[in-house]
Amino acid sequence: MTIMTGQTLSAWQQQIQQHIDNVPAFLIAHLAALPEEDNAWIARATPVEIHRQFAELLPRYQQDPAALPLFGIPFAVKDNIDVAGFPTTAACPDFAFDADTDATVVARLKAAGAIVIGKTNLDQFATGLVGTRSPYGAVVNTFNSDYVSGGSSSGSASVVARGLVPFSLGTDTAGSGRVPAGFNNIVGLKPTKGWFSAHGVVPACRLNDTVSVFALTVEDAWLVATLCGGYDAADAYSRHNPATAPAALPAEPLFAVPDRCEFFGDDTAQAAWEKALDALRACGVRLQPIDFAPFRQLAEQLYQGPWVAERAAAVGGMLSHPEKMDPTVWQIVSGGEKFSAVDAYNAEYLRAELARRIQTALAGVDALVVPTSPTIHTLDEMREEPIRYNSQFGTYTNFTNLADLSALALPAPFRADGLPAGITLLAPAWHDRALATFGLRWQQQQAQSPGAPGFPLPEEPAALPLSFEHVRVAVVGAHLRGMPLNHQLITRQAVFVEATTTAPVYRLYALANTQPAKPGLARASEGCAIQVELWDIPLARFGEFVAEIPPPLGIGSLELADGRRVKGFICEGFALADAQDITDFGGWRNWLARKENSHV
Repeated sequence: MTIMTGQTLSAWQQQIQQHIDNVPAFLIAHLAALPEEDNAWIARATPVEIHRQFAELLPRYQQDPAALPLFGIPFAVKDNIDVAGFPTTAACPDFAFDADTDATVVARLKAAGAIVIGKTNLDQFATGLVGTRSPYGAVVNTFNSDYVSGGSSSGSASVVARGLVPFSLGTDTAGSGRVPAGFNNIVGLKPTKGWFSAHGVVPACRLNDTVSVFALTVEDAWLVATLCGGYDAADAYSRHNPATAPAALPAEPLFAVPDRCEFFGDDTAQAAWEKALDALRACGVRLQPIDFAPFRQLAEQLYQGPWVAERAAAVGGMLSHPEKMDPTVWQIVSGGEKFSAVDAYNAEYLRAELARRIQTALAGVDALVVPTSPTIHTLDEMREEPIRYNSQFGTYTNFTNLADLSALALPAPFRADGLPAGITLLAPAWHDRALATFGLRWQQQQAQSPGAPGFPLPEEPAALPLSFEHVRVAVVGAHLRGMPLNHQLITRQAVFVEATTTAPVYRLYALANTQPAKPGLARASEGCAIQVELWDIPLARFGEFVAEIPPPLGIGSLELADGRRVKGFICEGFALADAQDITDFGGWRNWLARKENSHV
């Protein structure tokens, strides 16, 4: 068979449907057709394992296919994340153990129908941003095998970039879910800490670890994230989404950019960054320089201070066996043993102070945009300077989890030497969806093929599915854009979605004695389509918004012209007796314009 390469989730789903009579045979043939020697993998599923996973899915699929949106889709898992039936090595054979159960994120994706076809290579104990610190070999760059792939999630990024699977799981503590995405021309979604469970994940820095998603497109990464994310009581650091963040970024967002970007003498990387900034402007983005000093200072803490002690705690007894560890990893992690508890507390106080400065700086913008990495190096160069060059890669990533930020790494205009050059969007915790909505716009505007050379352009992305953390509200009068009460939406992080009309079953009235002037909308047996605007308001702010609505108005369910039903303004019947019927004007704006013209 022909290997499925460069295909998005939707293309894989079509292939699965074409082979629905024997999905295991299709996946087994796909695995058999892959290159035999490929150190992006540490282990691959056997035919027996493929059949076992499929057998668990089939009865559920036959009962309710819609309940398994990823039915039969293969994916790969970084080998510091447990998958039942596979050893977990963390790229250290002497540390390896057989996993009896799936990590929570894996279990959730399997429950959605996906099938694990392999475990992927990584920088040992997820310590590195290079993809070379593994006894299983260095994973090379998809575009030029002389260069590094980025790490620590090197294998997970590589198998997606080469189209061997449509998505994979990595982890990200200091940039391991973003740097490999940038170096391999794919999407890397680094979620808010605590959104994805870390139960069943070998920790690197438990306070700052996140599982991450690699995919060819933003919509694929987002779908996977929504399926594997969510609160998990088994993870002591799991968090509930407070549902206070916006659903999307504004049409013309304001992005902060570092006031002084460091590229370590890599003029080609700097030129690519300038091209990316021009492309952002063309996408409607306004750019504002920001003092990057606190970001740099916080980034330095992760490896140059007591936070390294957390890595030492994670590795534990292996530190007493340096001969069994990668030399560079042992050198870095063993350094954590020299710090005291007093040092650790002081480091946490500094982290909190710097994080507060960062949060304050970002409060006035919609997001921060940075180069995913300031430079890239060859495998030979990395052997000469394994620690210094790794540190360079973390310039724009190391601070992210320490500051509790969400992040999305995106493909960007290529470097002049043909290597990928990515950008990363960062925003406060739980702004993941807002970043993804902009990522869709960016992806569409760039019209750039993801992954390896020769892959097809992705299909035009659709909007993200409706969010459970937001309420879609139809406004009809004083809350419309530019109207006196619109601020009640804006100040609660509500985002404009679209202008549309109701179903033709409503009548609109100008209410008497209201300040500011307001309309009333009422369902009627003989009605018309009325102009409305749809806004997404964070679920946690919806109650505040409703509490400000004065009688006779209230919130009910409205029917839209296309059959959708959303929350929206309705009016009690008693107030319509002395109101003026303005239905024929089709909307509040039209009525106000006619009213204003009549006074001219």
